[in-house]
Amino acid sequence: MIVTLNPKILHFSKLNPQSRPSSRFHRTRTTSLTTNCKLQNPQDGKSSGSITKTISLSDSAAPPVTEESSLKGGGNGGGGGGGGGFLKRLPRKVLSVLSNLPLAITEMSTIAALMALGTVIEQGETPEFYFEKYPEDNPVLGFFTWRWIFALGFDHMYSAPIFLGMLALLAASLMACTYTTQIPLVKVARRWSFMKSDEAIKKQDFADTLPRASIQDLGVILMGDGYEVFMKGPSLYAFKGLAGRFAPIGVHIAMLLIMVGGTLSATGSFRGSVTVPQGLNFVMGDVLAPIGFLSVPTDSFNTEVHVNRFTMDYYDSGEVSQFHSDLSLRDLNGKEVLRKTISVNDPLRYGGVTIYQTDWSFSALQVTKDGEGPFNLAMAPIKINGDKKLYGTFLPVGDTNAPNVKGISMLARDLQSIVVYDLEGKFAGIRRPNSKLPIEIDGMKIVIEDAIGSTGLELKTDPGVPVVYAGFGALMLTTCISYLSHSQIWALQNGTSLVVGGRTNRAKNEFPDDMNRLLDQVPELIKTSVD
Repeated sequence: MIVTLNPKILHFSKLNPQSRPSSRFHRTRTTSLTTNCKLQNPQDGKSSGSITKTISLSDSAAPPVTEESSLKGGGNGGGGGGGGGFLKRLPRKVLSVLSNLPLAITEMSTIAALMALGTVIEQGETPEFYFEKYPEDNPVLGFFTWRWIFALGFDHMYSAPIFLGMLALLAASLMACTYTTQIPLVKVARRWSFMKSDEAIKKQDFADTLPRASIQDLGVILMGDGYEVFMKGPSLYAFKGLAGRFAPIGVHIAMLLIMVGGTLSATGSFRGSVTVPQGLNFVMGDVLAPIGFLSVPTDSFNTEVHVNRFTMDYYDSGEVSQFHSDLSLRDLNGKEVLRKTISVNDPLRYGGVTIYQTDWSFSALQVTKDGEGPFNLAMAPIKINGDKKLYGTFLPVGDTNAPNVKGISMLARDLQSIVVYDLEGKFAGIRRPNSKLPIEIDGMKIVIEDAIGSTGLELKTDPGVPVVYAGFGALMLTTCISYLSHSQIWALQNGTSLVVGGRTNRAKNEFPDDMNRLLDQVPELIKTSVD
């Protein structure tokens, strides 16, 4: 029980008769009164011990409760329950271990090494790929084979238990450091206190004495420089830049957001790719596949995507510069809910699903022969040396059941021009689709009506992207705030002289110059006599 009297402060604390004696005192400028009393059990009226109490009177803010006790007789007092004390100490030991800086550095180094390994080892491939790339008869570095990859989950590194476990351990270290170190530092920085002696002020990083100055004038000057100023009698305390003390907490929170977002991306996403000819459609849910144990489909997976048209842009040299897909999204009732023409770096977003334009292909060629048709001839990719695309098709002529079928061959590298060869494989000419210009081969008139392209699309859901963006934004902001210096200034009026001292946590070399600049602005007191 604490009783407070104003303007004097009286502290009275009741002591448990079974608690352990304490002999600690907090020395302040106080007047102490000592009283002895007997503790009596209300049931049997017997005295269980005597207690010596200290009552402190002070002009300053309330100091910690101080008391001196000694138990006499009756004595189960020193027990305190060892089991409960152990449970109370255990969390502190765990927090102390987790907040250890070398441990955090080891965790971050391990995560960085795993990420580097994830860039070296191909991710998401089929088992046959790893069997061939990391065989047991020729292990990498003499020991690393596909068995290591599958046992540790290195084929999906960023959702592997070892990687997620290291992220969780680093997150625990960040939270422990915040709780045990950063938050207490902020609490201490927020407390304002006055120094009562010249010696204490002169022990600060910067100290100076103004022989004829007023503490009120100093307070006004400090307020003008952005300081929060507190005055009590002849004492002054001022500070600024407290936000810099909060910045490390903000940095830790930002890092936690980035890790949470990355975990959501690795364990809660869907991905898939599809190549769709112009005029056809597909359902999102048929293409998207989960990549983690937290992947949950949404209503947008029932949306149908229709490819209205696929077009390509070309450079003057004839090379492909850009390709576009005109897409329509339809709900279960067939109603169009969104339509957009996408291209590379300009995706479509709907219901948490993002559709990217990633590739293209040649689907079919529409031709007429002597006015008959049109015939849809499927275009097949042809492998050649180099990375340029080449597609070909074949229009049979004559008896298709003959053992040696002859026909007209057509080749194309893109959708803008078709190279035609006759029945003997000789060059016959080049035609553009939709030009309506026939080409005559062995008495037959061939017209290339249209070139039908296929769009290559990649679909992805990534619930962690907004969280990661928020984390990086917070990280940049709090990093900038962390450069703010938390500066503290104390002053004591001693007659006409003014003792000033201060310290800062950053920019320690510039702090004395700033203090001298402020003290130079304090006006000097001039003695006057009044008749």
